[in-house]
Amino acid sequence: MGVEVGAQAARSRALAVLRIRSRALAVALLPAAVAVVLLVGGSTGHITGGPWPVTCWVVTVLAGLVLLAAAGIALVVARARPAVSPTVPIAEESAPDLYRMVRDLADRLDVPPPSAIALTPDCDSWLEDRTHPAHGPPPTEARDEIAGVRGSSAHVRRASAAPVLVIGSPFLWWMRVGELRAVLAPVVAGTGPSAHPDIAAARRFVRGLDAAVAVTSAPAHGPVVRTVLTGVGWVTRLLLRSCRGHAAEMERGVAAAAAERAQAVDYGLRIVAQEQVGLAYAGWDRLLNRVALPAWRMGRWPSRLDAGVVAALTELSRRDRLAEGFTSRLGERPACDLLEEPGTVDEAASLLAARLFHGGPAETGPDWAPVDWQEYPDEVVDRTWRADAARLHRVLDALGVRHSPDPTVPDRGGPTLARVLDHLTAPPTETEAGADTATGAGTRAASGAAPEPDPVPFVAKRCGAYERMGADEDDGALGLGSERTAALAAGLSAELARDEASVPVFVPSGGAEQPGPDLAFWEDGMLPLFPLQPPRTGRELLADHVTAMVCCAAMDTAGAAPGLDWLDGPSLLVGGERAADLGPRVLTLVEDGDPAPLRDWLRRLGVRPEKPVRLV
Repeated sequence: MGVEVGAQAARSRALAVLRIRSRALAVALLPAAVAVVLLVGGSTGHITGGPWPVTCWVVTVLAGLVLLAAAGIALVVARARPAVSPTVPIAEESAPDLYRMVRDLADRLDVPPPSAIALTPDCDSWLEDRTHPAHGPPPTEARDEIAGVRGSSAHVRRASAAPVLVIGSPFLWWMRVGELRAVLAPVVAGTGPSAHPDIAAARRFVRGLDAAVAVTSAPAHGPVVRTVLTGVGWVTRLLLRSCRGHAAEMERGVAAAAAERAQAVDYGLRIVAQEQVGLAYAGWDRLLNRVALPAWRMGRWPSRLDAGVVAALTELSRRDRLAEGFTSRLGERPACDLLEEPGTVDEAASLLAARLFHGGPAETGPDWAPVDWQEYPDEVVDRTWRADAARLHRVLDALGVRHSPDPTVPDRGGPTLARVLDHLTAPPTETEAGADTATGAGTRAASGAAPEPDPVPFVAKRCGAYERMGADEDDGALGLGSERTAALAAGLSAELARDEASVPVFVPSGGAEQPGPDLAFWEDGMLPLFPLQPPRTGRELLADHVTAMVCCAAMDTAGAAPGLDWLDGPSLLVGGERAADLGPRVLTLVEDGDPAPLRDWLRRLGVRPEKPVRLV
């Protein structure tokens, strides 16, 4: 009963959308109909004399202009390419068991099966219509790993209008087969209402309007074309606003009908599987932000992100007692076994994730190479720390900071941790400085030595180098320990911006090829589509760089090693154990200018700050 109610509501809303389309067509044809009446009346002698001949010609010209404008708008709407989600297409020969499971599920739900299956690097699943002519098969010669997986480039698009089933790739690795089937049941059930002609026509109309609005908003047009597209955009936006409410209610009706139809399929298991959806989302988000992002910044992309989700969630279940019961599921058959070559699919999904969330190129190269989890500590963690430490010392050199705070000691050079600690240590307060000055003056007077001139204030001496960095001094109010700390943070921000600007922009090869459905967004300079984190503040940059310098000193002088924590990302291993108490001590130095907690930590581990470290 609920299925019929939801489907009926969706069909009524679809008819409302189609009525708006019919009214727009009627408005476009109305001047032409009036012109025909006037022409026929004039030719038959029923409308003669007076202003009617002039009125007839005016209305005829107006009708022609309106028909021309309507034809242009219809052409833009018809030729506009609807947006599609970037995915990894899965050919049936690459996953016969997965296709068989989806078809069996469609048979149990008594709905048409999806026309194809694709994966997305996200914790979500949906149906996507790709029947538009522009969404035809990709080129025969795939340009990169994302264009297809094992023969998917030669996959012939089905003539059926059934939508494509898009599955979140983390689900395949974390969920069991029964859980995946239960989660996909309400999604697959949506193919039933989608097959109704009225609903399909209404969706095509709305998607066409949305795509036409995107075309009219594109800046890459000349002044004449831009003027014409402005009028087209106004009309399409008006139509889109008119049918927005009906389209939303139509989709709600489709979702309600699909959910009601899926109630009879694995309902009890679906309740348990929904818990796994939330857990998978938490692990995926943590893995991308803490583990994958540092690698992407270093020009490396982890090639087994989906397998990393399983490791991250297993580690979470080990630490959190609330998640202990989830590890018992690992003995069951994982859903990734439904793929013939899960490693190849995981690699393609991992590269797609790097493109969507970071904006990396689609082809591997010297500056963009895959990395296995076993190589992550050496290829990513160690190189990241040493590169950050090198950048920190470059900024210190630009600021003219000596390696020794004592001007009487010759400057031996070499990147040392002691140089950073001495520079970030907060200068003494005015009372302490006055007492020290008085003591020093008395000592010099007693010894008969001439008083030394007051040194130039630190900020005044560093101002020239600081301004050359091209950064502002706003970070001084972000809880930094002193003005010199703020200057160093601003210098790091400017240096990092220059390093990022010097990275060459990737230009895909084979510019004559037409992009496939999964390359729609990538040719427009829109990457990354979903940035993971906002730009780091100066304080965060400084804390990260000081932490990197401390880790380099610990590795070079105390026998520590780089490591990977599945939940927290790069970590320092001391005696095989993760050093989890380093971060607060670094923040105390950066924010308060107090090096005592960090020096105690270094002394306890046997780290020698005065020894030079190896940099990139």
